Amino acid sequence: MSAIPSRLSVVTLGVRDMGLLRSFYRSLGWPELSASDDGWSAFLLGGVLLALYPLPDLAAEAAPGIATAAGGWSGVTLACNVDDRAEVDTAFAAAVAMGATVVAEPTDRPWGGRSAYIADPEGNRWEIAWAGTAVFDERGALVSFGS
Repeated sequence: MSAIPSRLSVVTLGVRDMGLLRSFYRSLGWPELSASDDGWSAFLLGGVLLALYPLPDLAAEAAPGIATAAGGWSGVTLACNVDDRAEVDTAFAAAVAMGATVVAEPTDRPWGGRSAYIADPEGNRWEIAWAGTAVFDERGALVSFGS
């Protein structure tokens, strides 16, 4: 057994406007944990927790003494894989209707799948993707990817 388990448990976004992002993710229909408030909020997505934490507090823990970016793209994308090719377009349209910003329209990709990119109200990039090789369990957790 590895000293560090091979799993991704939590993705935490350092947020500037907690109320805005909580509202946005709830509007997508994602269930927010009952312990959530404006000091910390979380959404259980399949087998991974998406956590929202005020940026100054997260920076104090994860990057003490390092200035936070004034804006712009962080170089990180999050992905929500869907079950079939057509669902990329449906999910993309729903996210945009709920206030997401269009980054890249749905398109077939050279790697054989289909995807689109949106940004949440604070510019965090989400890829909505379909890959024919992705296999999910009954909770929606990714159990295999590729051959």
